[in-house]
Amino acid sequence: MVVLWAVFLLVHLLTAWLGWVYPSQPMGDVVLVYEPWATSALSGGPIVGIDETWVYPQLALVPMLIAAALSAPLVLLLGVSHAYLVGWATLVIILDAVAFGVLVGRSPSRARRVAAWFWCAALLLLGPIALYRIDAITVPIAVIGGLWLVSRPTIGAALLTIGAWIKIWPGALVLAAVVALRARMRVLLAAAVVTTGVVATLFLLGADTEIFGFLTEQTGRGLQIEAVAATPFLWLAVAGAARIEYSFEILTFQITAPGVDAVAAALTPLMALSVLAVTVVGARKAARGATFPRLFPPFALTLVTLLIVTNKVGSPQFQTWLIAPVILWLVLDRVRARVPAVVVLTLCLLTCLVYPIGYDALLRADALAVAVLTVRNVLLLVLLILSIRALARVPARHPKPQE
Repeated sequence: MVVLWAVFLLVHLLTAWLGWVYPSQPMGDVVLVYEPWATSALSGGPIVGIDETWVYPQLALVPMLIAAALSAPLVLLLGVSHAYLVGWATLVIILDAVAFGVLVGRSPSRARRVAAWFWCAALLLLGPIALYRIDAITVPIAVIGGLWLVSRPTIGAALLTIGAWIKIWPGALVLAAVVALRARMRVLLAAAVVTTGVVATLFLLGADTEIFGFLTEQTGRGLQIEAVAATPFLWLAVAGAARIEYSFEILTFQITAPGVDAVAAALTPLMALSVLAVTVVGARKAARGATFPRLFPPFALTLVTLLIVTNKVGSPQFQTWLIAPVILWLVLDRVRARVPAVVVLTLCLLTCLVYPIGYDALLRADALAVAVLTVRNVLLLVLLILSIRALARVPARHPKPQE
């Protein structure tokens, strides 16, 4: 236990420090985007998600404000430069420590120890992007919520719903829980109560059309260069037949080439249909008596991987979404989780090589950088196939009739 906690702390400190060392500003979003949003809200300026439409669900502002509160003493007492970065890293480490404590407890099983080692390795391989993005806040929330789904389904579902109001992806775990868990009505009720409370609070604060702006803001964006669907167009860019351009509206690099708009337009419907199809498969398994430990992990990982593979955006921090489902799979069904866990660790390493280490070369459409990204994206498809195969192989048994 002491060794596990020592490694946990060392990995977090090393990863936080690497943010200052690696190229391409892996901490850029924190100081260039999150801090100004928090400062505006605290100084009486426009509040994102309430006074203006925002790309994130509104609860994403809460950790940004907490980071500002944590950084304030550093500025007042010590005059520390870049205090907001320190405050943000401190917040993420605290949340991760709470979730890590829930995972390992006082006397963890072998499965939980393996899951803990996996988490540390994933953070180390993924690098600073695992800490310095809003997605980092949702990982510990999803881990705790997922671990509590069986013993405390109401609290677990509430936490996952809160996570979805910070970054949408934990909603996939809520959907998987509704299908796979027998206490599905408690999950639905908890999700409904949290959502109703958030929406009502936003109304009271003056929001109206901005409440679901995080959904409409995504509809018009183009195809980001790191997205899986952008891979063929990147090779066109290598050949000089496509361009990589920066969008100042959404602060990201997108690919421009014939056919890109059609592909981007098709991805959102493809995502919806794919999620629906997988949900039908999961529901049929559940109706035939599949157990939660066998059904939930591959179902959840399939849904989360689909959200990445069919996304117009391919941001490197999306790989953090895979960490929580694999941790839960390792805890619930360690043997069958081994191969997906190795694939996810490889994805973390390749993603770090793409961003921040090789990002400048990628923006130049360098063939080697594009090749590394291609391998990463192909491996995402492999993970999706592995997850779907595991879901299809979940044994179903007809439940015994009620006496």
